[in-house]
Amino acid sequence: MKTLIALRKIVSAAVLANALGVCVQLGSAHPNDGDSLVRVLPVRGRIYMLVGAGANITMQVGDDGILLVDTGGAKMSDQVLAAIRTISSKPIRYIVNTSIDADHTGGNVAITKAGDTIAGGNVLGDIGESATRGAAIISFQTILDRMSASKGADVAPQGAWPTDTYERPQKNLFINDEAVEIIHEPAAHTDGDSLVFFRRSDVVSTGDVFSTVGYPVIDRERGGSIQGIIDALNVLLYQVTISGPKEEGGTLIVPGHGRLCDQADLVVYQEMVTIIRDRVENMVKKGMTLEQVKAAKPTSDYDPVYGASTGPWTTDMFVEAVYNSLAIQKDATQSASAPTFDTRVRK
Repeated sequence: MKTLIALRKIVSAAVLANALGVCVQLGSAHPNDGDSLVRVLPVRGRIYMLVGAGANITMQVGDDGILLVDTGGAKMSDQVLAAIRTISSKPIRYIVNTSIDADHTGGNVAITKAGDTIAGGNVLGDIGESATRGAAIISFQTILDRMSASKGADVAPQGAWPTDTYERPQKNLFINDEAVEIIHEPAAHTDGDSLVFFRRSDVVSTGDVFSTVGYPVIDRERGGSIQGIIDALNVLLYQVTISGPKEEGGTLIVPGHGRLCDQADLVVYQEMVTIIRDRVENMVKKGMTLEQVKAAKPTSDYDPVYGASTGPWTTDMFVEAVYNSLAIQKDATQSASAPTFDTRVRK
């Protein structure tokens, strides 16, 4: 319990420092050489959390090698690799991308080059050494579709593309004596979100489905929705995480952004998002316009904690995304329930 509280304070300090462009030395975190902004925080057992590279990075280490969840921003790759090497000299075997966002996938090109894929048998015999060159990048199929498209904002160099995709609700791995579940959450932050659950360690990495530093980003252009966010939070709350004694500890949660959490933190966030959804939904049912909903300030009591008036994701943008998501849902429901008439000519 004392360790969890200490880690919360450490990560909160790091998030604040990064927001202000300040480098801090994290006393109880694993020390890195130099003045790198990327810091390694022990989570539990073989699991570590890297902060300061953009989005949070989760790292599992062991005799088989290293598995990373996300790779941070492209400009931070050298610092990420240096931070990893303060913990382990083993090869990077797998990278799991929880979404297509640049702060989660920007380091793919550089970091996959520093790794080696696990392969053997006929694969090595037929293809040779090139079969193992570079870490495998795992993601939901839509991330590869967007990165490899002929045009669009998400087009990326081939070295950043996922090399192992999945389309079913879940993909499983076994590495470093641990089962790892990669769980797809459709239409949440985007349509390609993945949760990564380390079963033996009892740690889950959530990507941008969950954050402690702002309202959830609902990327409508990439298939995100408010209901999908809530569905994903419910999966985390009711199917993945378990609370510890006195509702503290238990499953540890690495959010997309912010400090290390447990289920009690997740409950607060899930309730906040659900309450705001219900408020806006009630306004939509009353026929209120987007501007009227914004003027009603449905998030006002949560704004001191999660709100933002500037930056890439403001409170107004969140409310607008919730409103549009629910308005489209309402229109679809009305269309489905509209009466149909037999227009055939009767003889």
